[in-house]
Amino acid sequence: MHVTRKPCMTPQERRKRIVSMVRQQGRASVEELARTLSASRETIRRDLSLLASRGLIQKFHGGACLPLGEEPFRVRMTEQAEQKARIARAAVRRVAPGDTLFIDTGSTTIYFAEELAQVGNLTIFTNSTEIARIITQADNGSQVFLLGGLYNADNRQTVGAVALEQIRALHARYAFLTVGAINARNGAMDFNPDETAIARAMLEQADRLVILADSSKLGRTATFQVCGLERIDMLITDDAPPTALAGALAEAHIEVVSA
Repeated sequence: MHVTRKPCMTPQERRKRIVSMVRQQGRASVEELARTLSASRETIRRDLSLLASRGLIQKFHGGACLPLGEEPFRVRMTEQAEQKARIARAAVRRVAPGDTLFIDTGSTTIYFAEELAQVGNLTIFTNSTEIARIITQADNGSQVFLLGGLYNADNRQTVGAVALEQIRALHARYAFLTVGAINARNGAMDFNPDETAIARAMLEQADRLVILADSSKLGRTATFQVCGLERIDMLITDDAPPTALAGALAEAHIEVVSA
């Protein structure tokens, strides 16, 4: 009887699965990873050491968890993890070597930065130290300019007057931004006034605005308006928008990409 064997998982694929599992669950044990990925505990421990050295996970005795800041941001990294990964993969297809990008801080834009690390020869302006680290470690010819300002340790970002002043002296082809909500009446919105101010400044200095938002943000309302729908060029999400929002997006001539 002919038996079809599954192809062996490469080390790169296995490590990508480890990061995905940790993000979806918040943490994972060596035993669970070894069992799920059909690898030895020693192999998993070596993988965890390598991933920890790259800042993608944080090791603890017997397993790994997310490394990013304090608890609120760690929680956001686990929410809609697969959807955010799909959005990031769709977004990177809109970028080519030589492009100049603004990228703000958010869990989805961190996924996006990991995909961008494979492109190379980009110029990136960001207020996220985590995004700056991811792109710089790729060592593929991209330049990252990290904005100064008041530092927020939770999600490793800079905000405030200094960062805003620096953004106004720059120009980029694209602004890739995350938002807390997007609806037909108010457009793109967020919950934090400092992050909203950064997003507004970035979109004002960019030729094209791309919003990255998982479907949980669609049709919602937040406190502070980032911009009206008329300013958005593209929305990349993981599912079709609700009917009312879909109509408003079409009327505003926004290209909607469902990852």
